[in-house]
Amino acid sequence: MTPVPPPDIFSLRAAEGWIELGNPAEALRELSAVTAANEDHPAVLETGWSACAASGDWEAAFPWAEKLVRLHPELAAGWLHRAYATRRMRGGGLEAALAALRPAAELFPDEPMMAFNLACYLAQTGEEAEAWHWYRDAVRRGNEESVRAAALADDDLRPLWPRIRG
Repeated sequence: MTPVPPPDIFSLRAAEGWIELGNPAEALRELSAVTAANEDHPAVLETGWSACAASGDWEAAFPWAEKLVRLHPELAAGWLHRAYATRRMRGGGLEAALAALRPAAELFPDEPMMAFNLACYLAQTGEEAEAWHWYRDAVRRGNEESVRAAALADDDLRPLWPRIRG
């Protein structure tokens, strides 16, 4: 990915800093200064999503992620962000998030977070057998110890905890 050139990189870095400081509104203000030539850059789109997510505004976060998926479908982050926002926004929910993320599982066969998030959504919809399949796939795709630790810290996977511990 090509870096964002000056002067837009300065607005992008400032936005990232505002997010780290806990001021997502100021981050979005900084991003509004990015020129049209760079407004669709993946780093800009991901930072916009992060600012909205930091404020819990999932309706505003969704378009950033949707655009990231549409313009840069080769980036796993967009798919994960879109599903995450879909789950939490009004009119979304688990089933919609699951539908948004399923296609990405095949597009990113080595990405553990795809399988992990599918396991989370499926466990929460009561599909424990399929959730277990995706959890095991996340382990296969990633580091077993890390995935297991993350799973045991994620309430979404609580229905699988006895199997994960065993």
